[in-house]
Amino acid sequence: MVGGGEGAFIGAVHRSAARLDNQLELVCGAFSSTAERSRRMGSTLGLDPSRCYSDYQTMLREEASLPPDERMDFVVIVTPNHLHFPIASGALEHGFHVLSDKPATISLEECRELRSRLAASGLIYGLTHPYTAYSMVVEAKQRISAGQLGTIRKVIVEYTQGWLTNSVERSGNAQAAWRLDPRKAGPGGCIGDIGVHAFNLAEFVTGIRVQELCADLNRTVDGRTLDDDGSVLLHFNNGAHGVLLASQICVGEENNLSLRVYGDAASIEWRQQEPSSLWLKYSNRPTELIRDGGAQLSTAARYYSRLPAGHPEGYIEAFANLYRNFAAQVRAFPNGRDHGGAVAHVPGIAEALRGMAFIETAVLASASERKWHRVPDLD
Repeated sequence: MVGGGEGAFIGAVHRSAARLDNQLELVCGAFSSTAERSRRMGSTLGLDPSRCYSDYQTMLREEASLPPDERMDFVVIVTPNHLHFPIASGALEHGFHVLSDKPATISLEECRELRSRLAASGLIYGLTHPYTAYSMVVEAKQRISAGQLGTIRKVIVEYTQGWLTNSVERSGNAQAAWRLDPRKAGPGGCIGDIGVHAFNLAEFVTGIRVQELCADLNRTVDGRTLDDDGSVLLHFNNGAHGVLLASQICVGEENNLSLRVYGDAASIEWRQQEPSSLWLKYSNRPTELIRDGGAQLSTAARYYSRLPAGHPEGYIEAFANLYRNFAAQVRAFPNGRDHGGAVAHVPGIAEALRGMAFIETAVLASASERKWHRVPDLD
C-alpha cells in the first residue's frame, strides 16, 4: 500500500475490505510522506519493519528484488490524486499489478499515457469505484440489461454531502485541504471527488454512455480554487436525458448517493444509505421492493450478496467485493483462467479514461459560454 497513513480515512477502509475474505495479506507499504510516520504506521499494522518503506520508489525497487514467492503481488494506491500516476507507472515498470483509488490521474493526458504503459506491461489495473459492487446495484444493472425497464429515457443520479459547508480546509482538516488544492486534486474539486462516482454509477448500471453534457460548477465558499458544488445535464448515446448533482455544501447531508433510472416500461431507484433495497416501479401495476439476500435475485447479484436477507451490508462489503474480484484476476494471471468473467467485475483503465474525460469536460463546459460539450469517447 502507498498512502493510507495516520489520519487517512480511505486507507483504513481499503485494509478492512481487503481482509474480509481472508484472500489477501498486507505485506509492505510506504504509508506516509515521511519515513518516520511510515514506519510508525507499519508497526501499528504489525508489518515486518524491513518492509515499512520510507517512500514508494524504495518500496518498488526493494520488493522487485525479492524472490517471486516473497515479493508483493500488487500495489494499492490510496494517496492524494497527483501521486496516482507516478506510483502506478512505477509499479507497472517494476512488474506489479495496480489497484488505485479514483480518479486514476489528475489529467486526461496522464490517463492516456497510463493506458499506453499498462498495455505495454501486460499487467492488471483496477480502479476502486466501490458503488458498482453493491449487490442491489448489480441487480439493477442485470434487470436493465435484461430489458425489464424497456428503453431508458431519463437518468437522475445524485451525490450530496455537507462536510465542506464551511472552510474546514483552513482550520486543519488535511483531507479537505488536498481535495481543494488543484495541484493535488486536479482540475475538479467536488466533481472529481464524488461527481465522478455518480457518473461511473450511472453508466455502469444503465449500460449507456454520456455523449455530451452541460455543466454548472460552483465555488460556494469564499476563497476556494476548486468547485464544491455542481449540476450537470447529460445527453446519453441512446437519446436519453439525465441530471447529475454533486455537492459537498449541502448542510445535513452525510453520504447521500442515489440513482433513479426511468424506462418506457418501468423504473428503478436505489440509495446508498438504504443499500439493501431496490425499488422497481411500473405505471400499471404495484411497485415492487426487491431486497438483498433473497432467492429472487439474479446470479450476478447473489455473487455480490454476502449475508442472508435482513442482515445489512454496506460500504465495506462492497469494497471487499472489488478486492475479492481483483484477487481472482491476479490469481488467474497470466494464464487467462476463468475468474468469474463479467460477474467478477473490477473497473479498469476504460473506466479510468471515462472518469477523467467526464471531469475535464465538466470543468471545461462550466467555464465556457457554449452550452453543450461532447465527452470524448476514448475506446
